[in-house]
Amino acid sequence: MLALLGGRPEFEQALDWTSFWPPVDDATEQKLATLYRSRRWSAFDATESAFDRAFAEFHDAQHGIFMVNGTVTLQCALAAYGIGAGDEVIVPAVTWYATAMAPVYLGAHPVFVDIDPSTLCIDPDKIEAAINGRTRAIIPVHAFGSMADMDRILAIARARDIRVIEDCAHVHGAIWRGKGVGSIGDVGSFSFQQSKQMASAEGGICITNDAEIADRIFRMKHIGYGPGQRQGQAQNGPPAGLLCHNFRATAFQALILHEQLKQLADRLERYRVAVHYLEERLSRSTRLRFQQRPAGVERQGYYLWMILFDDPAYNDIPLSTIESAFRAEGLPASPVWDPVYRFILFNQAPSAYRIAQPCTVAERMVSRMLAFHHALLGFDQSMIERIAVTIEKVMNDIDALRRYQGQSA
Repeated sequence: MLALLGGRPEFEQALDWTSFWPPVDDATEQKLATLYRSRRWSAFDATESAFDRAFAEFHDAQHGIFMVNGTVTLQCALAAYGIGAGDEVIVPAVTWYATAMAPVYLGAHPVFVDIDPSTLCIDPDKIEAAINGRTRAIIPVHAFGSMADMDRILAIARARDIRVIEDCAHVHGAIWRGKGVGSIGDVGSFSFQQSKQMASAEGGICITNDAEIADRIFRMKHIGYGPGQRQGQAQNGPPAGLLCHNFRATAFQALILHEQLKQLADRLERYRVAVHYLEERLSRSTRLRFQQRPAGVERQGYYLWMILFDDPAYNDIPLSTIESAFRAEGLPASPVWDPVYRFILFNQAPSAYRIAQPCTVAERMVSRMLAFHHALLGFDQSMIERIAVTIEKVMNDIDALRRYQGQSA
């Protein structure tokens, strides 16, 4: 019997990922203590530049610029190309709203494009129709546990001299046709917020292979200082008209992330094995559908593992009932955000953005998919087996879900 109807839950102690994520270890703790005693806590310390180099190299880029969060990284990437008032930036309809707010902060207008029903990333077929004379950039978001089709997006952008800023907040360590994510377009932007697969509470980084753009981004986040310049010893100023900010993070965050980077490849391999097992098994035992990854993906990063409930067999079961059933079994699942233009925190007037075409896929899919945090994929095989059993238990007792829904009506 489902726990939702009084049965015994599969996990008597719920799998609360916040109790074991972000990861902690003794070696990092000792290095943090040493840094604390050194009193060299600021962004000018060599700890940050060491992380910049290591993260960029890991992703096949020549330059990394660490910042305070993954929103200002997008903002600086756009600003480095002079994008501002009156310009338009194409973004997917389903993403965290920071993707759309980054152009807004510069006076530009986000243009929302529908998502692909398989990858849940921006649909390349819809991008071309959204382009007009004001389009300056595309921000493809590598969403949840997949990647946008970079081959097609780059072909569209390069033919029109449009910049491509990859939003890689969900997919640290992913590889597309032999190249690290973020190094494929013009600039890659990453987030290190508390829940990400590399996490330092807050933090972000831009990576690029363009030395001039790297210099501009660095100056924008560092009140105008150039790379390698010591505090109070600026050797030259920023280019005229380049608006510079204080978007610096701290050496503590850089140190934590540098240590996590050393474990990233192994973590992604554990995630790959878990996802392969779960999706192969559940595809046989249920009518569930899963987020697909384009052919170009050689290694996938994960923020969320997505399950799609759009099979006709589940149409009459509200997503909230399925979510409640999983949570009653001790397996946390969450819905994703509404399309950005409907998101409660996106308070922009309709004149500040454009919906390029009806986002019918986005509107439908947000009501038929649930997300599981990536940390759950790091368990050993016995726990992954229990997760599979739990999902099968819920999704193979649709009549019980209907009874519960009837009782709740």
